[in-house]
Amino acid sequence: MGGNVRVGLEDSLYAGKGILAKSNAEQVEKIIRIAKELGIDIATPDEARQILGLKGLDKVGYY
Repeated sequence: MGGNVRVGLEDSLYAGKGILAKSNAEQVEKIIRIAKELGIDIATPDEARQILGLKGLDKVGYY
């Protein structure tokens, strides 16, 4: 139903109330855990690129 979420230090510096996140990975792991607990499917990296209209690794000039 289009209930997408975006996480990362560029979106929020906090992992919880008054707790600074250590990394983007920490935030991603947390939202994946919450989504799974709610029975929400997680997009693969390729699916996320398609949803966001991003190029795949095969179409960019760096690796």
